Amino acid sequence: EDEETVAEIMRRRFFPALITHKAWEGFHFAGYEIRITEATDCYGAVVWPSALVLCYFLETNSKQYNLVDKNVIEIGAGTGLVSIVASLLGALVTATDLPELLGNLHHNVLQNTKLKCKHQPCVKELSWGIDLEKNFPKSSCHFDYILAADVVYHHPFLDELLLTFDHLCKNDTVILWAMKFRLEKENQFVGRFQTLFDLEVISDFPSLNITLYKAMRKGRMKA
Repeated sequence: EDEETVAEIMRRRFFPALITHKAWEGFHFAGYEIRITEATDCYGAVVWPSALVLCYFLETNSKQYNLVDKNVIEIGAGTGLVSIVASLLGALVTATDLPELLGNLHHNVLQNTKLKCKHQPCVKELSWGIDLEKNFPKSSCHFDYILAADVVYHHPFLDELLLTFDHLCKNDTVILWAMKFRLEKENQFVGRFQTLFDLEVISDFPSLNITLYKAMRKGRMKA
């Protein structure tokens, strides 16, 4: 079952028939052909398999996790694929990442959502753990969903990442987080995450070493 589903997910990806001056990859999600411009000089400008897993889940579980008119934020949006798919599924999306990635992110989001979405998504800077209350005040920012794909890898900002999840998550916020397991230090982040949030595995792909989690604040999952 794992291998069949992974094969189906990977079939959503396609490449240009002809070499062009810009590197891009194509994807089929939410009834649209999505073209993502990539860069090879940084991690955040490449589409990683965890993003495909999360996009596939959002599309194939759109009744249970209905995004229409929901406020959604993606942290570590990178090339923007997940944010684009969430927008095409009807969400009001804020796609966030580091300042140096916003140009490419904005290009991809605009190119793939203009005149196609109920709500035009916005792109905003979010450096994990920095100026959270200033840029995303708790009194006025409420997100129904937080989306995250492959935000845990070999980087020194795991404390800041946990702080960011904590700041953005209200009592009724649902976190959908796709994680590729790599090194033990990074894997330990899951345990730290569980000090603040209840965690449920909703999909598992051993062949990709990727797990898709649903999380909510402690004590809120069943409620």
